Amino acid sequence: MSPPINLEQVVKDEIKYVICWYIDIHFHQGNAEEHHDALELRDAVLRLRHDGAFVAVPLFRINVDPIGPHPVGSYEIWVPITSFGSVFSYLCQHRGNLSILVHPLTREEVSFMDHETRNSWIGPSYPLDLVELPVLSDQLPLQYPSLKLGYSAPEPDFTLEDRRRIGANVERILRGEKEAARAPSN
Repeated sequence: MSPPINLEQVVKDEIKYVICWYIDIHFHQGNAEEHHDALELRDAVLRLRHDGAFVAVPLFRINVDPIGPHPVGSYEIWVPITSFGSVFSYLCQHRGNLSILVHPLTREEVSFMDHETRNSWIGPSYPLDLVELPVLSDQLPLQYPSLKLGYSAPEPDFTLEDRRRIGANVERILRGEKEAARAPSN
Protein backbone atom coordinates (compact mmCIF):
# COMPACT_ATOMS: atom_id res chain seq x y z
CA MET A 1 0.00 0.00 0.00
CA SER A 2 1.45 3.34 -1.05
CA PRO A 3 0.78 6.39 1.12
CA PRO A 4 -1.38 9.06 -0.53
CA ILE A 5 0.44 11.98 -2.18
CA ASN A 6 -2.44 13.95 -3.75
CA LEU A 7 -2.44 17.31 -1.92
CA GLU A 8 -6.21 17.78 -2.02
CA GLN A 9 -6.89 14.26 -0.72
CA VAL A 10 -4.28 14.51 2.04
CA VAL A 11 -5.54 17.91 3.25
CA LYS A 12 -9.19 16.82 3.16
CA ASP A 13 -8.86 13.28 4.47
CA GLU A 14 -5.72 13.26 6.58
CA ILE A 15 -4.50 16.62 7.86
CA LYS A 16 -7.97 17.81 8.89
CA TYR A 17 -8.81 14.33 10.15
CA VAL A 18 -6.45 14.37 13.15
CA ILE A 19 -7.00 17.65 14.96
CA CYS A 20 -6.22 16.52 18.50
CA TRP A 21 -4.54 13.72 20.38
CA TYR A 22 -4.85 11.63 23.52
CA ILE A 23 -1.72 10.86 25.45
CA ASP A 24 -2.20 8.05 27.96
CA ILE A 25 0.32 7.85 30.79
CA HIS A 26 0.66 4.27 32.11
CA PHE A 27 1.98 3.08 35.45
CA HIS A 28 1.93 -0.19 37.36
CA GLN A 29 -0.78 0.39 39.92
CA GLY A 30 1.02 -1.73 42.56
CA ASN A 31 4.26 0.22 42.15
CA ALA A 32 4.20 3.22 44.52
CA GLU A 33 7.22 4.85 42.86
CA GLU A 34 5.70 4.67 39.35
CA HIS A 35 2.36 5.94 40.68
CA HIS A 36 4.15 8.87 42.34
CA ASP A 37 6.15 9.59 39.16
CA ALA A 38 2.95 9.55 37.07
CA LEU A 39 1.24 12.03 39.40
CA GLU A 40 4.34 14.23 39.50
CA LEU A 41 4.42 14.30 35.67
CA ARG A 42 0.71 15.16 35.61
CA ASP A 43 1.23 18.04 38.03
CA ALA A 44 4.16 19.32 35.94
CA VAL A 45 1.98 19.31 32.80
CA LEU A 46 -0.76 21.18 34.68
CA ARG A 47 1.70 23.80 35.97
CA LEU A 48 3.22 24.29 32.51
CA ARG A 49 -0.25 24.66 31.00
CA HIS A 50 -1.02 27.27 33.66
CA ASP A 51 2.19 29.11 32.79
CA GLY A 52 1.40 29.05 29.04
CA ALA A 53 3.99 26.54 27.81
CA PHE A 54 1.30 24.60 25.92
CA VAL A 55 -2.33 23.55 26.01
CA ALA A 56 -2.78 20.10 27.51
CA VAL A 57 -5.78 18.96 29.55
CA PRO A 58 -5.29 15.93 31.79
CA LEU A 59 -8.61 14.27 32.57
CA PHE A 60 -9.53 14.76 36.24
CA ARG A 61 -9.78 11.00 36.77
CA ILE A 62 -6.71 8.86 37.45
CA ASN A 63 -7.35 5.17 36.84
CA VAL A 64 -5.58 3.31 39.62
CA ASP A 65 -6.73 -0.01 38.15
CA PRO A 66 -6.93 -1.31 34.60
CA ILE A 67 -9.82 0.26 32.68
CA GLY A 68 -11.03 -0.02 29.10
CA PRO A 69 -8.18 -1.13 26.88
CA HIS A 70 -5.49 -0.13 29.39
CA PRO A 71 -4.02 -3.11 31.30
CA VAL A 72 -2.44 -1.02 34.09
CA GLY A 73 -3.08 2.24 35.92
CA SER A 74 -3.38 5.25 33.62
CA TYR A 75 -4.65 8.73 32.98
CA GLU A 76 -5.18 10.61 29.74
CA ILE A 77 -4.14 14.01 28.53
CA TRP A 78 -6.07 15.73 25.70
CA VAL A 79 -3.78 17.76 23.42
CA PRO A 80 -4.88 19.89 20.44
CA ILE A 81 -2.71 19.67 17.32
CA THR A 82 -1.41 23.20 17.96
CA SER A 83 0.36 22.02 21.15
CA PHE A 84 1.17 18.45 20.15
CA GLY A 85 4.85 18.98 19.27
CA SER A 86 5.58 20.82 22.52
CA VAL A 87 3.76 18.32 24.75
CA PHE A 88 5.21 15.30 22.94
CA SER A 89 8.73 16.71 23.23
CA TYR A 90 8.28 17.50 26.92
CA LEU A 91 6.97 14.00 27.70
CA CYS A 92 9.79 12.34 25.71
CA GLN A 93 12.32 14.17 27.85
CA HIS A 94 10.62 13.83 31.24
CA ARG A 95 8.68 10.55 31.27
CA GLY A 96 11.28 8.74 33.39
CA ASN A 97 10.41 5.03 33.39
CA LEU A 98 6.74 5.57 32.51
CA SER A 99 5.23 4.16 29.32
CA ILE A 100 3.10 6.55 27.29
CA LEU A 101 0.57 5.68 24.58
CA VAL A 102 0.02 8.44 22.02
CA HIS A 103 -2.96 8.17 19.67
CA PRO A 104 -5.11 10.52 17.62
CA LEU A 105 -8.60 11.46 18.73
CA THR A 106 -10.95 10.88 15.80
CA ARG A 107 -14.48 9.55 15.42
CA GLU A 108 -12.73 6.23 15.83
CA GLU A 109 -10.95 7.37 19.03
CA VAL A 110 -12.35 4.59 21.12
CA SER A 111 -11.78 2.03 18.43
CA PHE A 112 -9.13 -0.33 17.21
CA MET A 113 -7.89 2.17 14.61
CA ASP A 114 -6.82 4.96 16.97
CA HIS A 115 -5.64 2.76 19.85
CA GLU A 116 -3.85 0.07 17.86
CA THR A 117 -3.17 1.01 14.24
CA ARG A 118 -2.55 4.77 14.51
CA ASN A 119 -0.74 4.76 17.84
CA SER A 120 2.80 5.33 18.98
CA TRP A 121 4.50 4.53 22.26
CA ILE A 122 7.06 6.53 24.19
CA GLY A 123 8.84 3.86 26.18
CA PRO A 124 7.89 0.17 26.31
CA SER A 125 4.41 -0.70 25.00
CA TYR A 126 1.68 -2.63 26.77
CA PRO A 127 -0.75 -5.02 25.11
CA LEU A 128 -4.14 -3.32 24.92
CA ASP A 129 -7.47 -5.11 25.33
CA LEU A 130 -9.45 -3.79 22.35
CA VAL A 131 -12.30 -6.32 22.48
CA GLU A 132 -15.01 -4.00 23.84
CA LEU A 133 -14.09 -0.89 21.88
CA PRO A 134 -16.67 0.18 19.28
CA VAL A 135 -15.68 0.67 15.67
CA LEU A 136 -16.97 4.22 15.19
CA SER A 137 -18.45 7.00 17.32
CA ASP A 138 -21.69 8.64 16.18
CA GLN A 139 -20.29 12.15 16.57
CA LEU A 140 -17.11 14.16 16.37
CA PRO A 141 -15.16 14.11 19.64
CA LEU A 142 -15.59 17.70 20.79
CA GLN A 143 -13.28 18.00 23.77
CA TYR A 144 -13.39 21.24 25.75
CA PRO A 145 -15.24 23.27 23.05
CA SER A 146 -14.89 26.40 25.19
CA LEU A 147 -11.17 26.45 24.28
CA LYS A 148 -12.03 26.66 20.55
CA LEU A 149 -9.20 24.21 19.78
CA GLY A 150 -9.15 20.77 18.21
CA TYR A 151 -12.46 19.95 16.53
CA SER A 152 -13.97 23.14 18.01
CA ALA A 153 -11.44 25.39 16.24
CA PRO A 154 -12.37 27.45 13.21
CA GLU A 155 -11.35 26.03 9.85
CA PRO A 156 -7.70 26.66 8.90
CA ASP A 157 -7.06 29.64 6.65
CA PHE A 158 -4.76 27.87 4.16
CA THR A 159 -6.24 27.14 0.75
CA LEU A 160 -4.76 24.44 -1.49
CA GLU A 161 -3.09 27.20 -3.52
CA ASP A 162 -1.58 28.69 -0.33
CA ARG A 163 -0.19 25.26 0.55
CA ARG A 164 1.28 24.81 -2.94
CA ARG A 165 2.93 28.23 -2.73
CA ILE A 166 4.38 27.45 0.72
CA GLY A 167 5.65 24.06 -0.51
CA ALA A 168 7.32 25.62 -3.56
CA ASN A 169 8.98 28.23 -1.36
CA VAL A 170 10.29 25.58 1.06
CA GLU A 171 11.71 23.62 -1.89
CA ARG A 172 13.35 26.77 -3.27
CA ILE A 173 14.96 27.56 0.09
CA LEU A 174 16.16 23.97 0.58
CA ARG A 175 17.91 23.85 -2.81
CA GLY A 176 20.87 25.45 -1.05
CA GLU A 177 20.93 22.85 1.75
CA LYS A 178 23.06 19.89 0.66
CA GLU A 179 21.78 17.63 3.48
CA ALA A 180 18.09 18.13 2.63
CA ALA A 181 16.42 15.47 0.45
CA ARG A 182 14.79 16.78 -2.72
CA ALA A 183 11.12 16.23 -3.39
CA PRO A 184 10.33 14.13 -6.50
CA SER A 185 9.62 16.35 -9.52
CA ASN A 186 6.41 14.52 -10.47
